[in-house]
Amino acid sequence: MATPLTRFAYDERLRDYARGQLASFERIAQPLGDLKAAAVAVVLSSYDGLGSVLLTRRAKSLRAHSGQWALPGGRLDPGESAMDAALRELEEEVNLLLPANSILGVLDDYITRSGFRITPVVVWADRDTRGLKPNPSEVASIHSATFSDLAKDHVAKFHVNSDEGTEILSLQLTLDQIFAPTAAVLYQFREVVLMGRDTRVAHYDQPPFAWR
Repeated sequence: MATPLTRFAYDERLRDYARGQLASFERIAQPLGDLKAAAVAVVLSSYDGLGSVLLTRRAKSLRAHSGQWALPGGRLDPGESAMDAALRELEEEVNLLLPANSILGVLDDYITRSGFRITPVVVWADRDTRGLKPNPSEVASIHSATFSDLAKDHVAKFHVNSDEGTEILSLQLTLDQIFAPTAAVLYQFREVVLMGRDTRVAHYDQPPFAWR
């Protein structure tokens, strides 16, 4: 059954509902240790007047993870918070400038195989984002994943990595099959905000192509 949020038009009711879901969620932070701190922006935007999440295709010219699906984001600058980094990366990658009060909440940290601690910051964009211009040195194209697509039954796919005994997570969206770490963040957003479930995703693995 569709949740109330998937039926909302992209308006203040949706924003307030999402903020409330995130406020009641007790996020889990991971120690940084020797990891590199990074943040991604889970941007709630409008697609044909309904809720969606902004996704990007990384530029093929990038040395790491070229051509892969991603959320806007990157490493924290010295002294920078994850929230500030997420907003900065949004402006740098897709030319979307948003104020600090657009932040709705934060999901669990996710540690990648390549040595990053990713902090997902959920952000409200008060506009339709389909006219955004990507920074071609970082982003090849900008896309949207609708809430109705994310909320579909059986959208999550789980594959056993028999070599290491771990479980790899992907999402089968209309856009494409998207793998962790991006899929892990999107799946937790789906579970916490769309479905009202405190689902954890830190234990889900990435396929080798996503981190080598």
